[in-house]
Amino acid sequence: MNEFTLGVEEEFMVVDPVTRELTSHDQKIVDAAQKIHEDQVKAEMHQAVVEVGTSICRNTDEARAEVIKLRKTVATLAGELGLRIGAAGTHPFSHWQHQLITDHPRYFDIVNELQEAARSNLIFGLHVHVGFQSREMAMHIANGVRYFLPHVYALSTNSPFWEGRNTGYKSFRTKVFDKFPRTGIPDYFNSIEEYDSYIKLLVKTNCIDNAKKIWWDVRVHPFFDTIEFRICDCPMLVNETMAFTAIFQAICAKLYKLRLQNLKFITYSRALINENKWRAARYGIDGKMIDFGRELEVNTRSLVLELLDFIDDVVDELGSRNEINYVHQILEHGTGADRQLEVYSKNQSFTDVVDYITSQTLQGVDV
Repeated sequence: MNEFTLGVEEEFMVVDPVTRELTSHDQKIVDAAQKIHEDQVKAEMHQAVVEVGTSICRNTDEARAEVIKLRKTVATLAGELGLRIGAAGTHPFSHWQHQLITDHPRYFDIVNELQEAARSNLIFGLHVHVGFQSREMAMHIANGVRYFLPHVYALSTNSPFWEGRNTGYKSFRTKVFDKFPRTGIPDYFNSIEEYDSYIKLLVKTNCIDNAKKIWWDVRVHPFFDTIEFRICDCPMLVNETMAFTAIFQAICAKLYKLRLQNLKFITYSRALINENKWRAARYGIDGKMIDFGRELEVNTRSLVLELLDFIDDVVDELGSRNEINYVHQILEHGTGADRQLEVYSKNQSFTDVVDYITSQTLQGVDV
């Protein structure tokens, strides 16, 4: 049984260690890394981005080992080129206008279609895949997990700065990405057939040429037998990446367990879930969200703890207790955004923030 297998993708910024600006690596990191890990390191639309992806992992232990291995590889190769990598949802001060687009027909097509929305999309995310044997079951679970997306997103907030400004948001990354079509919280789909019909209609009417241009916060992947979670900022720390990966896996396992017991988790509309997503982007874990069942504002931290209680009975079976427990460290010490803001408050220095990001990215990685 290959239910709940994992795949983790992280998007890193490439940084000039002198100016601390984003910089093109001319795909040299990707070219060198592919000789080591084949297709696990890829280019992205902007030349200042490197994307890594694990192979299919049976559990969080395997995923952690691969996440560390891939961070180590790209950091080492970047270092050999006199560069650094960093993990955050946005660069604190670099301007997108100065960054080069990767020379690839797919990216040129996206830029041609989406224009400045695409050129300015200089952001870095975490994507977590959870495996399912049945696309029908994956669709059912994807409907249910939507409610919990803002909870995990709040924990992952790691992009308070944009183009040298404190945005007032804990995660400005999604504000940048909102300019794209087909983003955000998806609608509810009654069946996988309804979802597939939606995709076919968009292709038929030339809205998209393939289903990868569905950029929702969670989606049944068009080519893999997975649910793909796309809402999180790229986390600074390996421990954070693994905590969010473990939570997503556990939510899927819990909803699957309820389904086998003929129990159904209540589903909420996109409009309601979006209220919590906005609050998560603005305030991270220090604000309030809506408990829709009780129709009350509740501290986000308490809703996170409720989520941990909800998934608790599947965590040991998945072997992810240690990863899940790290959430308490985030609640105590703050999210990546909180820590970036704390560093900035000391000297009002964005270069200090970049140095902090690049050093934290390699914490626990033997480079």
